[in-house]
Amino acid sequence: MGDDVPEVGEERDISTPDTEAAPVEETVVEDPPSTRWWTGTRARRGAVLLLALVAVAAIVCAAVMGWKLQQQNSIDDAADQAEQAARAYAVALTSVSSDNLDQNFADVLGGATGEFKDMYSQSSGQLRQLLVDNKATAQGTVIDSGIKSASPSKVEVLLFVDQTVTNTATPDPRVDRSRVVMTMEKIDGRWLAAKVDLP
Repeated sequence: MGDDVPEVGEERDISTPDTEAAPVEETVVEDPPSTRWWTGTRARRGAVLLLALVAVAAIVCAAVMGWKLQQQNSIDDAADQAEQAARAYAVALTSVSSDNLDQNFADVLGGATGEFKDMYSQSSGQLRQLLVDNKATAQGTVIDSGIKSASPSKVEVLLFVDQTVTNTATPDPRVDRSRVVMTMEKIDGRWLAAKVDLP
């Protein structure tokens, strides 16, 4: 018999011979073309939406900043104009001559409004007589000024004023130094003194 036939009683290895396991190939399942198109479209839409939101946020921020800048410029302009008007009015208010009272009083009343104008009008008669009797003269000078508070239509101005005064009782000029808080209000395009305080 051939060599391949086992003898009686001889065991034969019938197990599967060892062989290298064949590599398992990974199968990549690609999205169908329609699914890839939908996924790409969603990504593009998301990017466009994100860009739109960023653009809107930038526009809103720019608008807010522009509005704030415009408001601040408006307040700064109002403060400058009111301060100049207050300085000129302080000179008119603290300068007087018994020889030119009509013009002095007209200047003061013309630059006033509201509570202060009413008060000055009521006391002007008595003040006029006092100035005439004492042959008083006074000249005001604004030494310095600054803004206490400001809005587009109302500004508080702090002024430091020197007033040189002469009268029959004191013929030699004397200087009175005052600190004045003047509230200026914009009326019909003009800055007028609505309140004058000597703190």
